[in-house]
Amino acid sequence: MTGQDARFMLRALELAELGKGFVSPNPMVGCVIVHDGKIIGEGYHQIYGGPHAEVHAVNSVQNQELLKESTAYVTLEPCSHWGKTPPCADLLVEKGLKKVVIAAQDSNPLVGGKGIKILENAGIEVETGVLEKEARWQNRRFFTQIEKQRPYVILKWAQTQDGFVAREDFTSKWISGPQSRQLVHQWRAEEDAILVGKNTALHDNPRLDVRDWVGKNPVRVVLDSNLALPESLHLFDKSIPTICYNSRESKTDENSVFVNLGLEFSILEILKDLNSKKIQSLIVEGGSRVLAQFISSGLWDEARVFTGKSSFEAGIPAPILNQKPTETLNIGEDILNIYHHG
Repeated sequence: MTGQDARFMLRALELAELGKGFVSPNPMVGCVIVHDGKIIGEGYHQIYGGPHAEVHAVNSVQNQELLKESTAYVTLEPCSHWGKTPPCADLLVEKGLKKVVIAAQDSNPLVGGKGIKILENAGIEVETGVLEKEARWQNRRFFTQIEKQRPYVILKWAQTQDGFVAREDFTSKWISGPQSRQLVHQWRAEEDAILVGKNTALHDNPRLDVRDWVGKNPVRVVLDSNLALPESLHLFDKSIPTICYNSRESKTDENSVFVNLGLEFSILEILKDLNSKKIQSLIVEGGSRVLAQFISSGLWDEARVFTGKSSFEAGIPAPILNQKPTETLNIGEDILNIYHHG
């Protein structure tokens, strides 16, 4: 890998990031086309079901004849199968690219090396592994779903200085400040679904939307074993698709889906069902007991924990992570600790 390769792949990764929150369950992908050391085309996967990065990049090249003497830098192995769009590997062959540099190989069994083989069989030089670590991290949601058959799980909570997530009556407003709350709405827009337990739904009556940010609302998920929650809650206002996991019945009521997972259903069963519904990423926002279940089961990938300025002196204790944060940030007057599991 040369410095030039890294520079162009970094640009492709920057482009790929622009698709965050819009392309799931597909991966984020960026593509840069280079001729004689200069970028002549760029593109990224913009929206699920739409053209892939390579298509946008190829179409952006003004002089198509230059493609035969050009190198394409792609953050993920070009697809080799027909899905909602034609195979991108075939497009690069058709255009006669001289070389294709790939950051990470696709672990999807439908692709997994097949795109590379198509390119090589057509006489195109292929180089892989350029900024692979960065590319896999960028698409950690996609790789988690493909390789672990479950969504990428992000735990999120806010706690007081003395380690409580709510008072004894379950009330918690507001532990974190306005900047932190807006950041949470940005996170919601970037993920597929958001989950709360029965107590959080009942006592906070959350909307779980992105009203303080511009973007799509995540699918709402609530755990209510006995279907005891009142239909008057915001969660059941039909404005956003909502999944309710329970032990009573399975039914569909307009924008709400009720899924009976049987008695004593597990976190893993919930994640498997979400995976079957093409949910690639999940934010778990509480309450403390639900968060603790994800932690004890080991079924989490990332935790984002705000610590506000207030103290409750008594209340519902925050979950405990027996590890040091990988990153600490100041968000307004709050402290945000980010943890990565495994």
